[in-house]
Amino acid sequence: MENEKLLEEITYLLEYPTAFYGHFYPSYLEVPAEVLTTSMIEHQRYFPVFDNQGQLLPGFIGVRNGTDDNLDIVRAGNERVLKARLEDALFFWNEDLRKPLEEMATGLKDVLFHERLGSIMDKIERLQTLAGVISEACGLSDITTLKRAALLCKADLLSSMVYEFPELQGIMGRYYARKSGEQAEVSQAIFEHYLPRWAGDILPTTDSGKVLSLAEKIDNLVGFFAIGIKPSGSQDPYALRRQALGIVHIILDSGLSLDLAALTGKAYDNFAALQTDSTREDTVSEVIEFIMQRMRGVLLEQGYSYDIIDAALAVSSYDIIDISARIQGLQELRQSEIFEDFMVVYNRCHNLSKKWEDDSINVEVLVDESEITLNRSFNLIKYDVYRNINTRNYLEACKILAGLRPEVDNFFDTVMVMVDDVELKAARLGLLKAIANLCHLIADFSKIVE
Repeated sequence: MENEKLLEEITYLLEYPTAFYGHFYPSYLEVPAEVLTTSMIEHQRYFPVFDNQGQLLPGFIGVRNGTDDNLDIVRAGNERVLKARLEDALFFWNEDLRKPLEEMATGLKDVLFHERLGSIMDKIERLQTLAGVISEACGLSDITTLKRAALLCKADLLSSMVYEFPELQGIMGRYYARKSGEQAEVSQAIFEHYLPRWAGDILPTTDSGKVLSLAEKIDNLVGFFAIGIKPSGSQDPYALRRQALGIVHIILDSGLSLDLAALTGKAYDNFAALQTDSTREDTVSEVIEFIMQRMRGVLLEQGYSYDIIDAALAVSSYDIIDISARIQGLQELRQSEIFEDFMVVYNRCHNLSKKWEDDSINVEVLVDESEITLNRSFNLIKYDVYRNINTRNYLEACKILAGLRPEVDNFFDTVMVMVDDVELKAARLGLLKAIANLCHLIADFSKIVE
């Protein structure tokens, strides 16, 4: 199996590399493969060997610095060293299996998560609450399964194996849960709640895994932001950027429609018993802005232009799926034949009325046929626009608005908006403001570069 990171490391470590193949007893394969490979790679810089089905074989490839002289002696020495490592792993495995995972979890009340954010058991209780809110909002999993998975998701931190190999947290929890007779979804969610662990990592696939992963990451972001711990420059000791990216990727991949303002607010409420440095409103605002900036980066990587992204993000929406739908609609609008018509309608209405606050229209003072017609056409289409916005059919909403171009052009060709008659000027500006405001329910089109 490929391991480019290890290959690169060995390439720079050795001047005259010579590879050799070593063996270990097949009996060690009763230990989970992740444990064996971690021991081989991290401790000994060996390459594990797998068959065509991806199953670990009782062998490894090591690399020495030098020629192949006395290679049998080198091989035997490396096999002895690895045997000692694998003996430790087998011992830890058997020791951890002496008690069920639930029994390990009872000790988490004595393990500190953070000095200002309580114990890990406190965190688990917050996860159970927040997971229930997410589950209800998006219709994933059930509260019994989620509470069980949340209760056990950190239990392997007290295992001998994770104490020796911290990078196996979650992985070992899944194995121990299976051995303890937990449901398959609970076992998988224990592993998946850490996902994604790095850029390009796999995402949760089970309903419970998705919900618990989101709850874990939102709890971390809100908790640390609430006590003033935020990434700055290259400093991000708690990997909050990675966790915000994880939230974005999980939601986009699964199509989950969630109100981030409501979720982060609920997460903040879970810290009510603790002393925080930031108010609920400020924390929620900062966390959402932090997540949206990560989303912006993801969408740029997907090929969307910066101006379209910024136009969609300018709308007050806390739903990543909704924002994604807006961006997709704007992208399609730009590529469509009605883009010019729409932008003419928007720009002519917005540019003249942007300093005008009132979008009310006193139709009694309208006198010219062009403005009466424009107002009538606007009233005829606005509810269709609202309906398409509510169903996230943003391209269709734009098409309907683009259909106003003949009336808008005729209006500007026929009347002077900034007239001396105060009531007439207010009615005309109100009409233009109403059209611009309807456009702004979709995006801030002033940010789009034509």
